Amino acid sequence: MSKLSGAVAIVTGASRGIGFAIAQRFVAEGAKVCITGRNAEALDTAVKDLGGPEVAIGVPGKGDDADHRAAVIDTVLGAFGPVSILVNNVGINPAYGPLGSLDLGAARKMIDVNVLGTLGWVQEALRGGLADTGGSIVNISSVSGLRPAPGIAFYGVTKAALIHLTEELAVELAPTVRVNAVAPAVVKTRFATALYEGREAEVIAGYPLGRLGVPEDVAGTVAFLCSPDAAWITGQTVVIDGGVTLTGTVQ
Repeated sequence: MSKLSGAVAIVTGASRGIGFAIAQRFVAEGAKVCITGRNAEALDTAVKDLGGPEVAIGVPGKGDDADHRAAVIDTVLGAFGPVSILVNNVGINPAYGPLGSLDLGAARKMIDVNVLGTLGWVQEALRGGLADTGGSIVNISSVSGLRPAPGIAFYGVTKAALIHLTEELAVELAPTVRVNAVAPAVVKTRFATALYEGREAEVIAGYPLGRLGVPEDVAGTVAFLCSPDAAWITGQTVVIDGGVTLTGTVQ
């Protein structure tokens, strides 16, 4: 596979889980990739697993840190050249429970990382040449941004904002940059364990396809959206959910 041959991609929050699977798929399809994450050691391991510095580099830092975002772009420009793909995968959900008792400090942090941080990454990627390369952006949203999701409600609010941000950016950045989003349901990662751990069979019962997602399910769709096969697709949110939203639930 070489549909992304020559592409230079940034995947945020990619030392493991969905982000790592996306980076792995990009490398398999011919792209060079920069991954980010908070844990430098985990990033080093992920870079080795991706094939080493000829195809992958890692820059540790926090997604809501403007200096970190700028450093990533500068590093990518020096190592691989102009950015052509940005995947905004980094996201947090530090609060679980009803909105009536939600800690507002945690809510602000979610906005800073999940929404404003995403916009900051887009701004930096544009500085890094995204618009000059006929670039593509994919934002990782969630089905919780489409349907009520008790327990993770404010996380869903930020993911709904991300969907609208995707649409606004698709209009503003056209025709040189395409901007899309994906909205997964529960994917089996460390991030999502609270949503299924200890009751996986019960959760799966709501999924017509009979299983939870795995990171590779998301990676394949993201790779498609960044490829020439999706050249006439922008401003869309692709739901990747095993059919669960058809049953009226998102968890």
